[in-house]
Amino acid sequence: MSIKKGDKLPEFTFMGMGEDGPEPVTTDQIFKGNKVVLFAVPGAFTPTCSAKHLPGFKAKQQLLRDKGVDAIACTSVNDVFVMDAWAKSQGVEDDFAMLADGNGAFAKAIGLELDGSGFGMGSRSQRYAMVVNDGTVENIFVEQGGEFKVSSADYVLENL
Repeated sequence: MSIKKGDKLPEFTFMGMGEDGPEPVTTDQIFKGNKVVLFAVPGAFTPTCSAKHLPGFKAKQQLLRDKGVDAIACTSVNDVFVMDAWAKSQGVEDDFAMLADGNGAFAKAIGLELDGSGFGMGSRSQRYAMVVNDGTVENIFVEQGGEFKVSSADYVLENL
C-alpha cells in the first residue's frame, strides 16, 4: 500500500554528500519541524528528470519558499556519488537536499517502487512529489505511467 495524505513518513536513513564525503541523513534531520517538498525521480541524469523535473523545482524554489516551504529535497534510487554529480551538474548542490536511496528501500517502504527492469534500470522509485509538514504527508502527487504532470513544481505550487 502506498503512502497517502495524513501518513507519517517512516524513519529512514538516506545517504547525502557532506563536506568530507558520503554521510547518513535521517528523515528526522530533513523533515522534523520543517515543511518540505520532497520529489522523487526514477533516475538522475535521465531525460525528463534532468530536463524538466529537477530544473522546474530549481526555477520555482523561491516561490515555494515564499509559500512557506522550508526546504526542497530530491530522492532517487541512485548512489550518493551519482546524486552529488547530478546536483552539481544542475547547479543545486547548495539549494536542495539530494537524498540517495541507493537500494530503493525508501521507495519500497512508502509503496512507491517501480520495476524498471524492462528498461535495464532495475527497481526504481515512481515519479512523485509530496508536501511533508513535520514528518507528516500533507499532500502527495504520484504520476501515472510515464507522465510528468502532477509532480511538477508548477503543480505543487498550485496545490500548496
